[in-house]
Amino acid sequence: MASRRTLGALFPTRNRALAREIEVLERAVDMPSTVLLVGESGTGKDRLARALHDASARASRPFVRIDAANLSDDLFESELFGHERGAFTGAVSAKPGLLEVAADGTAYLDEVSSLSPAAQAKFLRVLQDRTFRRLGGVALHTFEARLVVSSRRDLAGLVADGAFRPDFFYRIDVVSVRLPRLSERPQDILPLARRFVREAAKTFGRPARKLSKPAEAALLTHSWPGNVRELVHVIEKAVLTAEENLIGAEDLPSGALGSPEALIETALEQRWTLKRLTDVYIQETLRRAGGNRTLAARRLGVSRKSLWERDKKRRG
Repeated sequence: MASRRTLGALFPTRNRALAREIEVLERAVDMPSTVLLVGESGTGKDRLARALHDASARASRPFVRIDAANLSDDLFESELFGHERGAFTGAVSAKPGLLEVAADGTAYLDEVSSLSPAAQAKFLRVLQDRTFRRLGGVALHTFEARLVVSSRRDLAGLVADGAFRPDFFYRIDVVSVRLPRLSERPQDILPLARRFVREAAKTFGRPARKLSKPAEAALLTHSWPGNVRELVHVIEKAVLTAEENLIGAEDLPSGALGSPEALIETALEQRWTLKRLTDVYIQETLRRAGGNRTLAARRLGVSRKSLWERDKKRRG
């Protein structure tokens, strides 16, 4: 039997604050305690929930994602608890709910702040009693799955404002982890980007690819308002569109490239050599010129031949 991978291996980070929280969560990986993940949209809450499941003894059991944002009060009970045949108009057959499907695996409730107070009360009863009934049914079903909950909003603040039930909040806030914005953990940008390059190449059946130094520099200068999710999309697009196995800055979507000021700031902070800064600057100028070497050379104040020779030398 293959040994299980640790949570730290499945969700690596070089950010010290986040790493400490992951270490605490690692100790609770096989406990039944509810886990609350808090962070902006795209910070990796879904990935951490999945990693927690895969690192646990429940890894071979179902991982069921429940999108609370799409659960209206009318659908809540039917979707989560299931229904029996004839429970309502259109219920032509019995259907297990998502909590039943999760069995003794993991139920991941995404964006819990979207649940109405009525839905929160119903879910709270399930967590207290660990049982539920299908809509229109009488048989009790035991809720044995591990519950992981996420929110992009500050639940404690919502409780203070009277917008979230305090009893429900205290029930789900057992083990909590805050995922910082990607801009707050810049040391994770390149390791994540390289990992996503490998994953994307495998997913899309593309040759193995690597990020060039200018491409990596460009990624470091971006503010990443979309966080990890944005980084995934940028890398996937680059892997798909790059004509060479070495992904250049020109292969990245223009929105993923930072300002010249940010580029200089990164160069100073990381003590780049003049050659590296020049290479990045040339590649960025070529990208902004749409690959037109004549236009790029004019903007750089050099001859087209000089630019061609420099770019050829950079590419090796």
